[in-house]
Amino acid sequence: MAAAVTIENLRKSYGSVTAIQDVSLTIQPGEIFGLLGPNGAGKTTTIRCLCTLAVPDSGRIELMGIPVLEQPQVARRYLGYIAQEVALDKVLTGRELLELQAAIYHMPKSVALGRIEQMLSLLDLQDWADQKTGIYSGGLKKRLDLALGLLHQPDVLVLDEPTVGLDIETRSAVWSFLRQLKAAGTTILITSHYLEEVDALADRVAIIDQGQVIAAGTPSDLKDKIGGDRITLRIREFTPDDEAAKAKAMLADLPFVQDVIVNPAQGNSLNLVVERQADALTAVQQSLAAAGLPVFGISQSRPSLDDVYLAATGRTLMDAELAAVGQRDLKQEKKQAMKGR
Repeated sequence: MAAAVTIENLRKSYGSVTAIQDVSLTIQPGEIFGLLGPNGAGKTTTIRCLCTLAVPDSGRIELMGIPVLEQPQVARRYLGYIAQEVALDKVLTGRELLELQAAIYHMPKSVALGRIEQMLSLLDLQDWADQKTGIYSGGLKKRLDLALGLLHQPDVLVLDEPTVGLDIETRSAVWSFLRQLKAAGTTILITSHYLEEVDALADRVAIIDQGQVIAAGTPSDLKDKIGGDRITLRIREFTPDDEAAKAKAMLADLPFVQDVIVNPAQGNSLNLVVERQADALTAVQQSLAAAGLPVFGISQSRPSLDDVYLAATGRTLMDAELAAVGQRDLKQEKKQAMKGR
């Protein structure tokens, strides 16, 4: 079966900043594919190139067999795109916006009326359809945005951070709706930095960091590749480098320990991959005590997608998010300083 989406060797820079470098993805028809990574990793740039909103420096993109870069107008007929930021005209009603969207896609009026009623019913918007969107809650706006993206029944639906800022109930409703679309045969690409969202929804996932795909596969396969369980511990709240190095060397020699990663961004916490055995936690604690090292905190868990990211980069997704925020704040401070001169 031909792929629904093929991206090969995609590169895109903005001036001196490289947003994505050599990104390759293949998405099969009827699957939910998750693109996971921190803000600034290159997720949005990748999908903007796919959705004909940005032109890459190099690479190839196909959508339903259509060369996107050569035939962008044709590709758009098969594509639905829901951006992270909801942008609705506040003076129009939900129904009026849907009618406008239908006109943009040159849908016959008889077809458009039926589709609009279908979308309003599917997303539980009937009671709000004739209200101006300026009074909509965040959840209602997101549901209307989904209706707008689905009105022309696209083969491929692309959602950039579809549930960011939503409450738990609305997020659960969106998840349920996306599963319904998948069951009906729609191919869905989701970008997210919510681990649980991708883990719960995606058939396959690619983790992107600093503009590169660092891991790809099913969530279960990616976690199984790490092997064993995860033990996370802190010697102290903020462990000195020498103690962290000592603990790492000592714990790495334990026969059931497969890997040890020191995470400086979290006070030199130690992250162990261990064989699944009942006494692993106790054995680690006893070994630390024998070496004269205290335990500030310790826990054991099954592998997660965050562990996959940690194993590939040496930091967690949360660390990467905080680092990205810090870089943005630093750039903003420099801009303000330049203005003040």
